[in-house]
Amino acid sequence: MADPGTHARRGGPPLLAPGLAWAALTLATPVLWTGGRPGAGPATTLALVRDHAATAELAASLLLASAVPFAVWVATVHHRLHRLGLRVAGPTLGRAGGLLAAALLALSGVAGWAAAATAALVPGAEATGAVVALEELSFAAGGPGFVVAFGLLIAGVAVPTLLGRLLPRPLAVVGLALAGIAALAVLSLVLAPLQYLLPVVRFGGLVWLVWVSAVLPTSRRRVETTREAEPVR
Repeated sequence: MADPGTHARRGGPPLLAPGLAWAALTLATPVLWTGGRPGAGPATTLALVRDHAATAELAASLLLASAVPFAVWVATVHHRLHRLGLRVAGPTLGRAGGLLAAALLALSGVAGWAAAATAALVPGAEATGAVVALEELSFAAGGPGFVVAFGLLIAGVAVPTLLGRLLPRPLAVVGLALAGIAALAVLSLVLAPLQYLLPVVRFGGLVWLVWVSAVLPTSRRRVETTREAEPVR
């Protein structure tokens, strides 16, 4: 006999749990540590990391941990969209972008932890080159790298759900705008003023992701019921 909850779970696991877990870890990380400032002098970067090595290691560990619920969300939303009948390229491209973004989050966390550990263990100025290189790698992976891949995930969810009328139109349009900003933000690697776009996508995308987690339907029946309940204009 089929499990009575089978039909309730047709949309797959809930999206809100991994979405909120990722959001919490993402918000906790910059509260603890903002990382070495891009463009700061080598001596300044080394001193900053060395003076706050324990905090930097903890923040990097949280960043690494955040990649796990993020990857879970990516896999779950891909499954949900597939079950909703969206067997098109968008969700697959979104999954590719999301998994790449999760990998870049993990790389950023590992590089940040290694920078802090190196600064704490290697005496004097001998660690300068390694610490600066690791901090730059952490920024590149967790900043522009993550944001661009995150933008691909957002676009991969926003476009098909907009065309399939699975999300409120304003929410899908906001997603498309964030994806466009993310594509532009890759230039922040060479144009420092564009680095201000990175938190726009990271934290704006965080709100968008949680919102999608809360409103994306679990079945076509729910979508049709909602449409039937809408007043005729």
